[in-house]
Amino acid sequence: MDFSFTEEQTQIKDLANQILRENCHDEFLMQYGKSGELYSQSLWQLFAESGLLGTAVPEAHGGTGFGFIEVCQLLEEQGRFVSPIPLLPSLVLGGLPLSRFGTEAQQKKYLPKLASGEAILTAAVAEESMVAALRPTCTATQQGNQWVLSGERLCVPYAAQAAVILVAADTANGKAVFLVEPGEGVHAEYVDSTNHEPLYNVQLTNAAADYLGGADVLAYIVEHASVAGCATMIGITSEALRRTAEYTSERKQFGTAIASFQNTTMKCADAYIDIECMRSTYLEAMWKLSEHLPAKAEVHAAKWWAAIGGHRVAHTTQHLHGGIGADVEYPLHRYYLWFKQIEIGMGGGSWQLAQLGELLAADNSIQLLPQTA
Repeated sequence: MDFSFTEEQTQIKDLANQILRENCHDEFLMQYGKSGELYSQSLWQLFAESGLLGTAVPEAHGGTGFGFIEVCQLLEEQGRFVSPIPLLPSLVLGGLPLSRFGTEAQQKKYLPKLASGEAILTAAVAEESMVAALRPTCTATQQGNQWVLSGERLCVPYAAQAAVILVAADTANGKAVFLVEPGEGVHAEYVDSTNHEPLYNVQLTNAAADYLGGADVLAYIVEHASVAGCATMIGITSEALRRTAEYTSERKQFGTAIASFQNTTMKCADAYIDIECMRSTYLEAMWKLSEHLPAKAEVHAAKWWAAIGGHRVAHTTQHLHGGIGADVEYPLHRYYLWFKQIEIGMGGGSWQLAQLGELLAADNSIQLLPQTA
């Protein structure tokens, strides 16, 4: 069995790496941080011109017709360069579910603009990882042939910049997902985030909505968003560890590179092992989702490893840089902030473990480890 990526998948990853390596270096990010931009429009356009924004968009709508694995390749490279562009919201929260569940009219309206870089897409699903007592309500009611939504959604990425928001809401028949365009009845209040990605608390008051699908669509978004976050975190931690290995090889104490100290070596080795565990669980979950196979347990396991293992890596790499690692203008600090932001997205480690426990308790047929004879 061949577990390697295809030539096309490798080329997509390499192209994203080349664009970001040449255009999203530390000097660029330093200037970007002072610009006041909510995202880098120059990088966004480079991704559009290269065809990468259309990775999961069907060819009929101006894309290249690839899928989830290829999108994850892009997200891993984004994490490696902590590039400030709305890839996960647009491609995973918006583009993938529209490509799979949208009507022809819905796809035609939004997907060509995503592929060309004209539109940002997003989804309001953060509440799915909140405990019930903290979840705000959002209700959808049908008035004739029209749906209207009222309620609140929290921490919606790029809500004010998006052409459309995929909103999870309660209906008389359970959870459903609707398309809502910013406008009348939609108020977005900016909320700063740990890595300064623009988030918004969105108030909906009889906002016009277009039905996309039921609970299966919501589950699709949540699972793919969780694994996509794992891809980004692997890119973040891999690059943070690479930079740390480089730094400790050059930084000297008592005339000796600190990389030669046993404690430093062991910490870096533990970080490497954590990243490989993150990668293994993530790859299994990503593959199952790409093949449309049941993957609830694998998704929770992957996100748990990414959150817990990545947390250790993020702290280790910053610690091994000493005091300079906590300098907000030092490049490594961006990796720490980005990781901490994505770690809690769609539920952190404790939440994932609780969900996995409930799942295993309810279904003893699930096997996360191979059975022994």
